[in-house]
Amino acid sequence: MKYICALILALVLAMVCVNCWASTNEEIAQAIWSAEGGEKASKPYGILSVPCDSKESCKVICLNTIRNQRVRHSEHNCGLSFLECLSKRYANGTNKFWLRNVKFFLAQEEGNE
Repeated sequence: MKYICALILALVLAMVCVNCWASTNEEIAQAIWSAEGGEKASKPYGILSVPCDSKESCKVICLNTIRNQRVRHSEHNCGLSFLECLSKRYANGTNKFWLRNVKFFLAQEEGNE
C-alpha cells in the first residue's frame, strides 16, 4: 500500500508541472522568487551563498545558477530531471519543499499564459 501511495503522489507531482523542464530561465527564476517568499523574503531569491544587496543583484545570481546548472546537467548523467538536479544545488537539502514549491509556481505561470 505504501508503494501505491508513493506512486500516486509521484504521478500527481509530475502532473502539477508537466513542462517544468521546458521552462525558460526567467520562468524558473520567477518561480524561485515566489517559492522563496517574494517581496516578504528576507533574502531575495533565497540567495545565501554569496552577498547580494538588492532584488536585482540576487536575480542575476539566481539566473547565473540556473544557467550554469543547465550546462552541468547536460554534461552529466545523474538520472534526475533538470529541476530535481537544480534543487540539489540550489536548496542543497536545506528545504525539502523547495522542488515542490518551485513546480507549483511554474504550473501557476503556465496556467496564466
